[in-house]
Amino acid sequence: EMTREKERGLGMALIFFCFCFFLCNRNRLKASREVESVDLPHCHLIKGIEAGSEDIDILPNGLAFFSVGLKFPGLHSFAPDKPGGILMMDLKEEKPRARELRISRGFDLASFNPHGISTFIDNDDTVYLFVVNHPEFKNTVEIFKFEEAENSLLHLKTVKHELLPSVNDITAVGPAHFYATNDHYFSDPFLKYLETYLNLHWANVVYYSPNEVKVVAEGFDSANGINISPDDKYIYVADILAHEIHVLEKHTNMNLTQLKVLELDTLVDNLSIDPSSGDIWVGCHPNGQKLFVYDPNNPPSSEVLRIQNILSEKPTVTTVYANNGSVLQGSSVASVYDGKLLIGTLYHRALYCEL
Repeated sequence: EMTREKERGLGMALIFFCFCFFLCNRNRLKASREVESVDLPHCHLIKGIEAGSEDIDILPNGLAFFSVGLKFPGLHSFAPDKPGGILMMDLKEEKPRARELRISRGFDLASFNPHGISTFIDNDDTVYLFVVNHPEFKNTVEIFKFEEAENSLLHLKTVKHELLPSVNDITAVGPAHFYATNDHYFSDPFLKYLETYLNLHWANVVYYSPNEVKVVAEGFDSANGINISPDDKYIYVADILAHEIHVLEKHTNMNLTQLKVLELDTLVDNLSIDPSSGDIWVGCHPNGQKLFVYDPNNPPSSEVLRIQNILSEKPTVTTVYANNGSVLQGSSVASVYDGKLLIGTLYHRALYCEL
């Protein structure tokens, strides 16, 4: 079991490598980019989220799940010794509050380190929550059943697979079926660094089911957020270091073929889909260098993009929110529901806005 000293040593080594990486990769990190503020009039920070809400997923009934407390080698953390968790907020309440969900016995809460999340509603209305987990910096996908009456999660299954060496995000397509992004080909931290430094483009997307596991798309710089269109025909993948969103067509055998790539001027993280319009909402990092080398006097900024008609010749890209870090640092996700916008971050606070 990795001790705290080893973890910190690993973190320091990665920070050193990051500095070398930054010198050679300023453009991939948008290292000189600053943002101009775009404010929304009705926003407040969500109470109880102080150490990151890396991903957010909202059910059709307005229940929002937050993945909180992610710890990652070389990344800042405001609560390095506190395990992560899953919070829930009912957006239909007049003044919604974030509450922590209880997790069933037998699941190792002490090492819970949640990253990307995704929900799936079965034909019998059972709600499944899929969570990318990094216990002791390993890679698993945890499948839970959401029990609304008890405000709890029943742990059903832990998925580990050699084709899932560095999982970042998932989109669920069945009760035990999902697409996942690997942001690196390797799982070893040093080899990951080398892969990024050498710009190998070995990151990929994997389809997982109990019967079949396969790579379905590859050649990404660093595959990050992933989601599915409301009609289930297209998979969207964010390539964070290439500043791109890939549109992939989904086939009956679950394979994917690339249709188009949308280039943006920012580091795109998680993707959320507005089920009514099909619009893509993106949590972005305007300046990746500030994200990785944390300076409280010059914190990472936040940016939320809304992409309309991504399949058209000229999609409409709108900056809905931008902040220099004075309010919100390191936005990683933006999700909408009925005129409400939730913005989560890699290791900072979370914002609730009325649009």
